[in-house]
Amino acid sequence: MEQPQVVVNEHCQVGEGPLWDERRGLVYWTDIDGGKLFCWDIATRTHRQIYGGEPVGGFTLQEDGSLLLFRANNIALLGEDGSTAVIIDNIDPQMVRFNDVIADPEGRVFAGTIGEKLSGGLCRVDLDGRVTLLERGTDCANGMDFSPDLRRFYWTDTSANSIFGYDYDRGSGRITNKRTVVRVPQGQGVADGLAVDTEGNLWSARWGGFGVCRHSPDGREIGRVALPVQKVSSVIFGGKDLDTLFITTAAEGLPTTPDSLDGALFCVRVAARGRPSFRSRIMMRRGQ
Repeated sequence: MEQPQVVVNEHCQVGEGPLWDERRGLVYWTDIDGGKLFCWDIATRTHRQIYGGEPVGGFTLQEDGSLLLFRANNIALLGEDGSTAVIIDNIDPQMVRFNDVIADPEGRVFAGTIGEKLSGGLCRVDLDGRVTLLERGTDCANGMDFSPDLRRFYWTDTSANSIFGYDYDRGSGRITNKRTVVRVPQGQGVADGLAVDTEGNLWSARWGGFGVCRHSPDGREIGRVALPVQKVSSVIFGGKDLDTLFITTAAEGLPTTPDSLDGALFCVRVAARGRPSFRSRIMMRRGQ
């Protein structure tokens, strides 16, 4: 395996949510605490900030190519000029903000939330903007993905330091039969962002764990990508052949210097491939 390389170093306080746009050859990511959204062009090897404002905990690509932002307690569309238009508001009074989201094959969005005193959870946003609460009882919901056959859904509960698996029904968007797939041992950081490769293996970013762990579908650790930074927050497969891991990190609470790598976006080619991210098709909720 190659050594991870720095793609861009914006010294993000909480770099998160990397997303690969295969149509444009762009990698997007957010600095949540900084209230910024960036993109990096794989062809020109240049990056730019495309948004500044309310913190974005997660985002999806809509089918039309626009970005759907999941912020404090609202969901907004990002215009090409950087403007935003809220399409769903006042979603859950118990949340502090959204954290990590993913579109499903039908264009719905599964969205995790952060809450105080275990008031965070997981919800599903349907195409018509209806929001359904699926889980409650975490301080920090985190990375999600689907198995290659689209029969299983994985959700990371950072507070429980575990990755849970569910049976997933593509037709209805229902998830059932919750079980523990990965429980992170003490001293290895906590489970954060997640991506699943075409063989069904889970790549789990480890906040405080200096790397990304690869788990088999039954939860066994079968590999690791070591990074020179402590707070590794999320991962996504991208690049022309979908065999490059793009990895976000965070500088939050750490001493920083111009040369420090905490908060940088990294990439590394691996002996695995991902799939293009599904795209959301969420419309404004009626009555908004």
